[in-house]
Amino acid sequence: MIRIFSTKNCPYCITLKKFLKKHNIVFEDIDITKDERFQEEIFKKTGRFEAPVVEIDNEIIIGFDKEKIVKLLNIKS
Repeated sequence: MIRIFSTKNCPYCITLKKFLKKHNIVFEDIDITKDERFQEEIFKKTGRFEAPVVEIDNEIIIGFDKEKIVKLLNIKS
């Protein structure tokens, strides 16, 4: 399961989602501005209030760390 915690206007969030869509990766997009519970969840998992946060099978990645995402999802470039 892939979850993206993002905001609507965050350029890194937008780039991340475009990258995943380009590689046909299905993900749940969670807009953290719409519900404070998601902000709390991110803070509990990372100790920060940042976006995007990517959760891939319980592995947390802060920001659009393309290298880590490619490795975890085994994306062939």
